[in-house]
Amino acid sequence: MKPDNLKHLGSGKTAYPTDYTPSLLEAFSNKNPSNDYLVKLNCPEFTSLCPITNQPDFANIIINYIPDKKLVESKSLKLYLFSFRNHGGFHEDCVNIILNDLVKLLDPKYIEVLGKFTPRGGIAIEPFASHAKNEFKTFKEQRMLRQ
Repeated sequence: MKPDNLKHLGSGKTAYPTDYTPSLLEAFSNKNPSNDYLVKLNCPEFTSLCPITNQPDFANIIINYIPDKKLVESKSLKLYLFSFRNHGGFHEDCVNIILNDLVKLLDPKYIEVLGKFTPRGGIAIEPFASHAKNEFKTFKEQRMLRQ
């Protein structure tokens, strides 16, 4: 049985937005908030547009987080990431936007977003951004050093 506050899951025919829409993100209650556990989301079909050339950029977006009270609903995440399709943003900006939107939605104990963008001009750009609550600040610093 789906929670009442989820609009996208099981909603029949899905409309796919083509403009950046953070309001698509939905969350549901974590049934195990006293446990520290890792949720890994691998999104290999991310696309956005170069803000200068307007050409498409392709990436694998990897999101790891330690939830607190909320978890992201995966269909809403898929629709949200799809909404970047016509968004003009540099790789680093897209990764930070995703991080900030998920922090705002979930208020997780820890979260990181890695963008593994397809090389262009022989250079692969892989921005990494993270956020942590106080008890996970040391963990965040260690993760940043390993990237």
